[in-house]
This record gives sequence, structure tokens and C-alpha cells, in this order.
Amino acid sequence: MKKIILLLFTFITISVFGQTNADDLIGTYMTDKNEGMVVISKKNEKYYGTLTWTKTPGKLDANNPDPKQQTEKLAGKEILKDFVFNGKDTWHDGTIYDPKNGKTYNCKITRDEKGNLNVRGYIGVSMLGRTTFWVKVK
Repeated sequence: MKKIILLLFTFITISVFGQTNADDLIGTYMTDKNEGMVVISKKNEKYYGTLTWTKTPGKLDANNPDPKQQTEKLAGKEILKDFVFNGKDTWHDGTIYDPKNGKTYNCKITRDEKGNLNVRGYIGVSMLGRTTFWVKVK
């Protein structure tokens, strides 16, 4: 009986502490190939990410389809918008802006056990997309 109670307690502890909290996404991440750094924050129950640093200092948003934004610096640009947490392990219903081509894609984000991100941009359905890996900066 003691073993059953101990096993049940262990299972409950693991399931409670093993769950992802919505705010676990908040933090600073180095993008794929160390080309930029993104800070993710929360505004009104949604999550947003701002590009705070780029590998090339002073780099402009030259590929933006809006000519007015082509002369603005990439650092400081909000590239992740409107993410909501699904209650389990995914942030979805958001968009990601790709400064390399000036396009905005649907996006979903998942975290690994170390807190790093799998960021998947896609058109239409998630199967038609590309995933990049972002490392959490401590």
C-alpha cells in the first residue's frame, strides 16, 4: 500500500511540475545561425517577440514590402505577433515576419525540455513550412 501511495504521489508531482506554463515562453532567444536575438514578452494575454540585436549592426529592413519601413533598422522590430498558449505545450495563432524576404507567415512555437524553441513558420497548414531552432539565452 505504501508503494502505491508513493507511486501515485510521484506521478502527480511529475505531472504537475512537468507541465508547461504559458509564461515559460517569455525570455531572450538567439535565432538560428546566431543571426539575431529576440526578446519575447506578454501583452494582454498574447505573446510578442522583438528583434533586439542583429549580426550586422544597423542592418535595415530592406526587404519589407512597405517602402516606408525599408529604411528602418531591423533591431527593434516586432517579428512575432499575437501568440496564444494552447494549455499544453504550444503557442499558436501567431505570425512571424521574416526579414530575409519581407514576408509574414503563420507560426507556431513549441519548447523543448531545455527551454529552447522550435519556431515553425508556414503558409496555410503547418505541414507546408519551415522550422528553425532558437536557443534560450540565460
